[in-house]
Amino acid sequence: MRPLTDRCPKPLLHVRGQPLIAWHLRALAAAGVSDLMINTAWLGEQIEPHLRPLATELGCQIQYSHEGRDFGDALETAGGIARALPELADVFWVVAGDVFMPEFTFSAQAVQGFVQSSALAHLWLVPNPEHNRRGDFGLSAQGLALNLPTDTHLPRYTFSTVALYKRRFFNALPQGNPQGLKAALAPMLRQAMDSAQVSAEVYTGPWTDVGTPERLAELNG
Repeated sequence: MRPLTDRCPKPLLHVRGQPLIAWHLRALAAAGVSDLMINTAWLGEQIEPHLRPLATELGCQIQYSHEGRDFGDALETAGGIARALPELADVFWVVAGDVFMPEFTFSAQAVQGFVQSSALAHLWLVPNPEHNRRGDFGLSAQGLALNLPTDTHLPRYTFSTVALYKRRFFNALPQGNPQGLKAALAPMLRQAMDSAQVSAEVYTGPWTDVGTPERLAELNG
């Protein structure tokens, strides 16, 4: 995203009149989710003061896990969640701060269904964009996410980054990640899929991984 992110963290880049991350915060607040945790790294010191007025407006309580300040860099997808885990509920939402999906609903019904299921994670998958034509995971007729090889003849979808997790999904990582262990989420998800512990569904609403200046410009065009 450079040069746009040379002086601005990606979640604060404006999409259609407001910071990218503000779309998530408003959607979560509309769904009644008011206790939030935000992990920060690159230029993360800008995020907390920038979001303070919005948090007041929405009635949200936002805590921060400043990975960049505490460890000098991001702890990757799973390492960052493990770092924040002591402050999270037994079941919690996760969404990346650099995806745009303005019509997604963080529904209480989805949480309830997940709580009652045996799955440790539930993913929202999207049709594959041009930059990820082979997708990430498959989906069974029974609603299980599948760890399919890239050369499979079966459909694969792209992981939207939106998911529900149960705390015990992260039991293999040190709680609170005090040493700042970097760990990726995808290998953990694939391992859990092989044990039929990950459910999923396809989301067909608007979704963009805002990973290039061109994609940002297209959204704002």
